[in-house]
Amino acid sequence: MKNRYWDIFWTFFKIGAFTFGGGYAMIALMEREVVERKGWISSEEILDMIGISESTPGPIAINGATYIGYKVGKVWGAILATLGVVLPAFLVISVLSYFILKFKENQLIEIIFKGIRAGVVVLIFNAAYRLSKQLVKNILTYIIIVFVILMCLLTNMSVILILLFCAIMGIIYQLISNTRKIQKQVQDLEDNHDN
Repeated sequence: MKNRYWDIFWTFFKIGAFTFGGGYAMIALMEREVVERKGWISSEEILDMIGISESTPGPIAINGATYIGYKVGKVWGAILATLGVVLPAFLVISVLSYFILKFKENQLIEIIFKGIRAGVVVLIFNAAYRLSKQLVKNILTYIIIVFVILMCLLTNMSVILILLFCAIMGIIYQLISNTRKIQKQVQDLEDNHDN
């Protein structure tokens, strides 16, 4: 069991150490590590993790690490995954804060950060593309995608309100779908009874 806990900590430490740009950029690396390499959770569970992480207070990286850590190693797994993902940034920021004022006006540093920002955008799009393959493709999914894109581009609507709307749409869709299934089963029973 000790090896499992070390594995959880080390996996999330690496994710935290080699991801630049925050939680969304971390999703692709997290998926590769915990789904493809470790097999701790499925691709569908990554989507659940993102939904839960977005719906709860705090950064997506920390919430995601805590969620996956708990799935793999219960309370200690959650603590170690969270510590692992946070520790690299804490150490780097502690060191950088000492030097940042000295290099604040350095052109080379500014160019490096511009390049990193561009790379982060690509990583976010890559994560979105890979996760979109796991979506159930139906009319509701496409309506929600278009709605969210429009709300993000055209308004300053809170992410919480957008996610709440998406959750309500999912519930309504499932209720309608379940009602139709029940009606079809009742109809099939009546048809069989008549025969």
